[in-house]
Amino acid sequence: MSIRIVVTGGTFDKKYDEIEGVLTFKETQLPKILEQVRATVPIVCETSQLIDSLHMTDEDRLRVLSACQKAPERQIVVTHGTDTMVQTAHVLGKAQLNKTIVLTGAMVPYTIFNSDALFNLGCSVSAVQLLPEGVYIVMNGRVFPWDNVQKDRQHGVFKTIPPAA
Repeated sequence: MSIRIVVTGGTFDKKYDEIEGVLTFKETQLPKILEQVRATVPIVCETSQLIDSLHMTDEDRLRVLSACQKAPERQIVVTHGTDTMVQTAHVLGKAQLNKTIVLTGAMVPYTIFNSDALFNLGCSVSAVQLLPEGVYIVMNGRVFPWDNVQKDRQHGVFKTIPPAA
């Protein structure tokens, strides 16, 4: 049984362009990462898009949903920008695909020193094998159900939505 990783871009895959002086996308970093970590579980990578999640549209989210629907694998990790990861998780969660889908990303690009990309990806690959069917966000060593998570922009972490007063 293999795991599919659907790549959408986000900070995870950004690379510093020395000429322009900006973070940009050229290609996904996933093949390099998977070689580096020596994963022994079979993994299939699919690049859906390379986009900053702040620029992601409803159509882009439907492209991610379509990739998950069409995937023969029942365990899927989606690398995604953290700014709108929760919105994409809602699209996937409401679709009730009868698969285990984990969204993850990074606050610091993989190509930059002290990136959290490797840790978050490793947690996600393990989590997708252990969790029941459903949609989850895995960040910072924690697992969140799709419908009870938010990004805490002030602290740069994800957390459970506090109960209404």
